[in-house]
Amino acid sequence: MSGTSATSTISLAGKVIVVTGASRGIGLAIAAACVDAGAKVVLASRKQGDLDGAAATLAGKGEVAAFACHTGKPEDVDALFAKAVEKFGRVDGLVNNAATNPHFGPLVDTPDAAIDKTIEVNVKGYFYCARALVRHARTREGGAAIVNLASVAGLRAAPMQGIYGMTKAAVISMTQTLAFELGGSKIRVNAIAPGLVETRFAAAIVQNPSLRDHVVQRTPMARHAQPVEIAGAAVYLLSDAASFTTGTVLVVDGGLTSV
Repeated sequence: MSGTSATSTISLAGKVIVVTGASRGIGLAIAAACVDAGAKVVLASRKQGDLDGAAATLAGKGEVAAFACHTGKPEDVDALFAKAVEKFGRVDGLVNNAATNPHFGPLVDTPDAAIDKTIEVNVKGYFYCARALVRHARTREGGAAIVNLASVAGLRAAPMQGIYGMTKAAVISMTQTLAFELGGSKIRVNAIAPGLVETRFAAAIVQNPSLRDHVVQRTPMARHAQPVEIAGAAVYLLSDAASFTTGTVLVVDGGLTSV
């Protein structure tokens, strides 16, 4: 053995996890799964009211705090991590989930404002949060884990979602580079690439029968996913059971990209 905290048990007991975009959908499902796995969880999203409602759904299950944060603003991110450390004493893990997709249409027709907004949240926001965790983790021993929510749109062509797909490809590149650079600091960095998941974020596809069927018919499992089906992957990657896993992209897409 090499002195790691490796274990075959998937548990987050004793860990403090920050989850962005945690007021609903995949983020809330991941936050709930982290609580169930024994973690103390900090929920973050832009609107405090939405966060308070999300936190209420987890009441009685474990220790949870909720702080509003615009992840595209570095000063907000630094304040978020300062509050998390003040509340729980440390941060051991980060789930970068907050994202936006304001343009649905041909890539070349994407308005400049939509380009800027998508990059601000989906790329800069992930980077700012990862940077904040790394700076904190380097002040103490024990390492840390970062899980970035990417997408199959970052692995394959993303017709009508081009700028979103571009940012998710950037997330995958960021994940691999950080994993390489931070391995010696005991900070693991991985990504999850979900397929189509039934959330408000994906409503433009899920609630459009022709678009939904187009995806489902190409998916070997012949359906789309629910948010909870992404959460288990995040808990694994945050846990010590994944102690030798870094720089990977865990695809959770019902087999869509296998064909």
